[in-house]
Amino acid sequence: MKLTKLGLVALVLGFLVPVNRVVGAEPVKVRLGTLAPKGSSYTKHLQAMGEQWRSAPGGGVQLTIYPDGTMGSEADMVRRMRLGQLQAAMVTTSGLTEIEPAVAGLQTIPKCFRTLEEVDYIGEKLQPMLEKRLEAKGFVVLFWSDTGFVRFFSKHPMISPDDLRKTKLFVSANRAPELNAYHLVGCNPVSLEVSDILPGLQTGLIDCVCLPPTIALAIQLDLPAPHMLDMNWVPLVGAAIINKKTWDSLSPEAQEALRKSAREAGKLIKADGRRENVESIEAMRKRGLKIHTLTPELDAEWDRTVENAWPKIRGTVVPADIYDEVMSQLKTFRAAQEGARK
Repeated sequence: MKLTKLGLVALVLGFLVPVNRVVGAEPVKVRLGTLAPKGSSYTKHLQAMGEQWRSAPGGGVQLTIYPDGTMGSEADMVRRMRLGQLQAAMVTTSGLTEIEPAVAGLQTIPKCFRTLEEVDYIGEKLQPMLEKRLEAKGFVVLFWSDTGFVRFFSKHPMISPDDLRKTKLFVSANRAPELNAYHLVGCNPVSLEVSDILPGLQTGLIDCVCLPPTIALAIQLDLPAPHMLDMNWVPLVGAAIINKKTWDSLSPEAQEALRKSAREAGKLIKADGRRENVESIEAMRKRGLKIHTLTPELDAEWDRTVENAWPKIRGTVVPADIYDEVMSQLKTFRAAQEGARK
């Protein structure tokens, strides 16, 4: 059958239109919220990730970052993602537990993790399962990360568990798991927004704050709270997540490209966060921070205190099955480490 000129033109256009749609496709727009400060290593790595996303297959992805908590608390960010006002967020465990309570097992068991190697090991064991649970609830994990262990900063020396019980301890607003954990340890937590930390210390509303040293240095927390207890309390674990609706709108090739650059960013954020945690303590020490190191006797007293609270945390703050899995895996890891040293 011979094609007419009009038919030939129509046939050619039929092949060209899909090509033009791909070549001239508008980039997918992704708005990402985070509490991380503007200009910090966290946001710099997110920005570098965003630059790589621009060249993703299918027209690329345009990432806009909203740092400094401009999109509200982590609970607010999760809510905004559900409403479609944000498509992504980098949040800590506190934000992630708004979606899936099991994530609390990565962080919210006081003095459970002795080293960062243990934090990494438990992450490797639990994160694949947690990712499936989060995705089932509409959120895809782009990467996991952490900033090392948090520290207690206080207006007056805070060294023993009894000292902690006497403090007015800051806990971020809308963080029920942390609030419950501190209640179970016997503390008197005061729930405030992060922006109220410094005013709260000045007015006496609070007198103790538990934060990563990097954040403490950034907000100059060591000036109104010049005492730090050098003890591994809990790691600050988090993840970057994107809503599944946005993720599913991307081609498999685009998803692969985004995930690859995101995982690279997560590794860099973790490495820098852990390094900066150590460097921040030294920087604050040089300008007057008083660092209190535990004696073996006091360390054992802290262990007894938290171990008495662990059974209460199991099934309330951390789901029972996750708590049991964490403890079982830690026992396995420590036995292997002990065996390797013999």
